[in-house]
Amino acid sequence: MNLKQLNTFGAQASAGHFFEITDARTYQELLSSSPQLISDALILGGGSNILFTRDYVPAVLRIGIKGISVEETDGNDILVTAGAGVVWDNLVQYCIQRGFYGIENLSLIPGCCGAAPMQNIGAYGVELVQVFSHLEAMDRKTGEIKTFSNKDCRFGYRSSVFKTALKNRFIIASITLRLSRIARLTLEYGAISAELSQAGITQPTPKDVSQAVIRIRRSKLPDWHAFGNAGSFFKNPVIPNEQFEEIRTKFPKVPHYAVSQYTTKVPAGWLIDQCGLKGYRMGNVGTWHQQALVIVNYGSGSGAEILDFARKIRDTVASRFNIQLEPEVNLIGMNQDDF
Repeated sequence: MNLKQLNTFGAQASAGHFFEITDARTYQELLSSSPQLISDALILGGGSNILFTRDYVPAVLRIGIKGISVEETDGNDILVTAGAGVVWDNLVQYCIQRGFYGIENLSLIPGCCGAAPMQNIGAYGVELVQVFSHLEAMDRKTGEIKTFSNKDCRFGYRSSVFKTALKNRFIIASITLRLSRIARLTLEYGAISAELSQAGITQPTPKDVSQAVIRIRRSKLPDWHAFGNAGSFFKNPVIPNEQFEEIRTKFPKVPHYAVSQYTTKVPAGWLIDQCGLKGYRMGNVGTWHQQALVIVNYGSGSGAEILDFARKIRDTVASRFNIQLEPEVNLIGMNQDDF
């Protein structure tokens, strides 16, 4: 099975076996018939946050669980449940159209709902953890369905228990969000305020915020159908305040966000740009000319080429700023710590 069209990087890879599940029963039946093959298979959703570092995968299990349902609650809260195979932005727009608010800043993030809690997706001042209620997941070895609360997921910055202690142990089947009928807009990120101001919008609605985010993302990020990419390749590093002050001495206008009393987050894209690597290209791979944080496959780059290029970016930033960038993208075929 050719996987080139099933990953947004467009990296060439093939699978010896390919399966797709549309509900928990399908998985349990497959597990019963081929327990070792199924329990060890690579789990694939929208293919938007992965990089195949090798060109062969023994078995792939694609999650195609669809459906969105709504549960009323007392007061202004609403519980919205989506199957893991629902496209994330389809869920965002579904909610906005029905007056369910809280995820408008997360518009146009690529991928499916099952991947959202794995890495605690976030953008423009909002993270999934802020609206997350619970999820249901299948034990890969037994097929048993287990419910994980917000606390159980141990969310962190672009991380969760499913990327750490329980990595490859469960398959997320559905997620449930606690949204509100009352709009509480998050406009602190300057790009959103500037975009709304430019559009002449002084009293924005959640739909206005969503549309502003969509315009911003489309202006900065390449369409993966035309230029293969996985969005932000690196996490934004969180560094000690002492190290940040050293950087600010040399770069007074460095963008930053306070994380705690002792740490500060610096945009990885800015660090890469300061190294002169925005728009830099090496063979089939390069950084996007509008956003240095995005690595682009210009058509025929292999996963190995993309990996080598990413390591060059990492090493250059480390040499200049003494900051070690970590990949946000999941590296398939190697241990994440070996990057």
